Amino acid sequence: MDNGDLAGPELARAVLDAALARRRDAARAPRRKTGSGQGSGRRLRGYSGPGPDPRDPQLFGAMLERLVRARGWEKPKAEATVFGAWEKVVGPDIAAHSRPIKIEGGVLTVEAESTAWATQLRMLTATLLRKIAGEVGHNVVTRLNIHGPAAPSWNRGPRRVQGRGPRDTYG
Repeated sequence: MDNGDLAGPELARAVLDAALARRRDAARAPRRKTGSGQGSGRRLRGYSGPGPDPRDPQLFGAMLERLVRARGWEKPKAEATVFGAWEKVVGPDIAAHSRPIKIEGGVLTVEAESTAWATQLRMLTATLLRKIAGEVGHNVVTRLNIHGPAAPSWNRGPRRVQGRGPRDTYG
């Protein structure tokens, strides 16, 4: 086709017709894979191939781990692991006689079942911190605050007098 004698709208029509003809010819020709088997970067619609594909079913744990990483929930997850898996973190013997109460600013508060166990846990502080760091990661728990059981409160009850009281009961 000689486009030398065409001008204006006729030239535009001829170029458009040639482009449409090339497109039709390309659509009829079978597609060939190019490259080293990795594809051309474009993803075909429909079913995925034999290799891994983002559309394939994923393991729930892997998806959850990606979500935790993307949202920045690693530290809250590690703190929750201390509470949820206390027996696994510190061992069954220590877990039977103590329980975690709270974590604030890297300080884990632990309540022992007796003052004797509180003293024992204070002596094992370095070992406990090492075990916790090995299980949930470093810098999640930096210090331990260990105390014994809470003493009963005598501030309420049927024989409690509001205010200072009579102050003559002992003497």
